[in-house]
Amino acid sequence: MSIFELSLNWSDGMDAPYHGVICARMEFGFELQTEGASTMDITTIGFDLAKTVFQVHGSDGEGRPVLRRKLRRGKVLTFFAGLPSCLVGMEACASAHYWAREIRALGHEVRLIPPQYVRPFVKTNKNDAADAEAICEAVTRPTMRFAPAKSAEQQSVLMLHRARELLVRQRTMVINALRGHCAEFGLIVAQGASRVEELVAIIEDPGDVRLPPLAREALGRLVEQLRSAQARIKALEATLLAWHRSNEASRRLATIPGVGVITATALVATIGDGAQFRSGRQLSAWLGLVPRQHSSGGKDRLGRISKRGDGYIRRLLVHGARTVLRWRRAKPGTRPGWSDRLLARRPTNVVLVAMANKTARIAWALLRYERIYEPVSA
Repeated sequence: MSIFELSLNWSDGMDAPYHGVICARMEFGFELQTEGASTMDITTIGFDLAKTVFQVHGSDGEGRPVLRRKLRRGKVLTFFAGLPSCLVGMEACASAHYWAREIRALGHEVRLIPPQYVRPFVKTNKNDAADAEAICEAVTRPTMRFAPAKSAEQQSVLMLHRARELLVRQRTMVINALRGHCAEFGLIVAQGASRVEELVAIIEDPGDVRLPPLAREALGRLVEQLRSAQARIKALEATLLAWHRSNEASRRLATIPGVGVITATALVATIGDGAQFRSGRQLSAWLGLVPRQHSSGGKDRLGRISKRGDGYIRRLLVHGARTVLRWRRAKPGTRPGWSDRLLARRPTNVVLVAMANKTARIAWALLRYERIYEPVSA
């Protein structure tokens, strides 16, 4: 049976075609098409992502809905392969980058929308069909902001960062556990991750009578976990260093004061060449390094930083700024610069955020114009 002509059983047993709006039961859900519509009429598709069952909402050039359909995971690429080139919108959520790459390879234009920008377009209660329709409408807005689709290499590098971050958190948890347990037996060491080795030496010394045998057995297991986490972190950092050395953009970013291998690789993997941003200020705003604005009546009111966007990159930039500031303080003969003048009248944390903001702008310029950092005398 054609999806463009649905036969209904009349009371007299005759089959008559229904030429109004067609709502046919399909193998994977429901499909709705308007009178005389075909797949060639579809210009925009809202694609609601899921693990198993996906929702598709298609509209024509005038924004009228011509297609509503559920798709099983195995049928998604086959469905898009049978469509003419069109605009496909989806939320920037889990697996969005994978589907963006696959659908783009089929000749479609794919745009990722932050979920918070889709919510205002949902007209009714939340469900898959309503979400797909909202995405279809939001993707056509001329002022809509989109997230860049990452390549497989970018996602792989970010996966190295996420794995390293997880291991660092686990290492910190083990160190805190060792400190807390040893404190119960009067064993205290100074702050700092490197000083925990003093506790490790006590735990691994069977002749030290300050620890009971059972406690030494338990703490020994934690020491093994600490050693394992440290070895894995070093292995991941070695992989990141190798990628950094092979990537020209990452090497350019490393010429900026306060930007090392970790920050440079994370920036390149997150924003690529920075083409999605019109200026460095837009990048810093995207990273949440600008004040939150609440202005009205012609009066500007600026508050704390917005903390929007990627918190991991923002944290790396602030840590890098702290390193630069500490280095300048340790060099009394260093010529006073912009940060020193700002530090004379603003709190340290405000200066750190301002330095991170400036670093983000410089990073965008180096990526966009393919240049290296050239310091300017303050």
